[in-house]
Amino acid sequence: MKQGLFTALLIIVTFAVSFAFYVWMGTTPEDSTFHAVYKGGPIVAVLMALILMVIAYIFERLIALNKAAGKGRIPEFVKELKQDVDTGEIDQAIMRCDDHQSSVAAVLRAVFQRYQGLETHQITDRDKKIMEMEKAVEEATTMEMPLLEQNLIAISTIASISTMVGLFGTTLGMIRAFMAMATSGAPDAVQLSLGISEALFNTALGILGGIMGIVTYNVFTSRVDRFTYMIDEAAFYIIQTLGAHSK
Repeated sequence: MKQGLFTALLIIVTFAVSFAFYVWMGTTPEDSTFHAVYKGGPIVAVLMALILMVIAYIFERLIALNKAAGKGRIPEFVKELKQDVDTGEIDQAIMRCDDHQSSVAAVLRAVFQRYQGLETHQITDRDKKIMEMEKAVEEATTMEMPLLEQNLIAISTIASISTMVGLFGTTLGMIRAFMAMATSGAPDAVQLSLGISEALFNTALGILGGIMGIVTYNVFTSRVDRFTYMIDEAAFYIIQTLGAHSK
């Protein structure tokens, strides 16, 4: 599924679910927690939609990054590739990369293919071979990084938006509260309490969405950084091994 279509569907589904849930909360008994949240106003539904979007992105990123990790541990995989290089079985190494199906394997596959191309053209300069293989790593990494970093900007954006939307809801609640206090005679206690509860619920949900977004962004950014480090380390190791076997 294309990224734009996924995002559009996610927005539609999360907002539809959130507003439906918000309407349902309005039908619950007045002394229930759900009805108290309902009194936070329609901004609550928007905040719930943003929180649902973060949760959806968490599952999407977990699936994507687990897939990018491939089958089996990376250190053992790289050792097997070195053994193939030592025995001159480059085709076998490429097959291992295809079977592993990880981002590291995709980059190393590009290295092996570039090495085979250099061997076919009978390039004997070791430094030139290493330079060409390093270029292959850069090109393959450029292709892999968007897949690893996908939706991280969206998560970061939601973290910021959630806080701002929560602040907006808080402001609306405080406006209602001050309007209740501004009435002539005794303040309208009901409207005053509604305004305060609206402000507090929006504040709480906005902070919750912001925290979830920030934590999620940092966790997945850290995982992507580890992927990048593994790619660089494995590529350097394999390139040096191939360079040592160059004629």
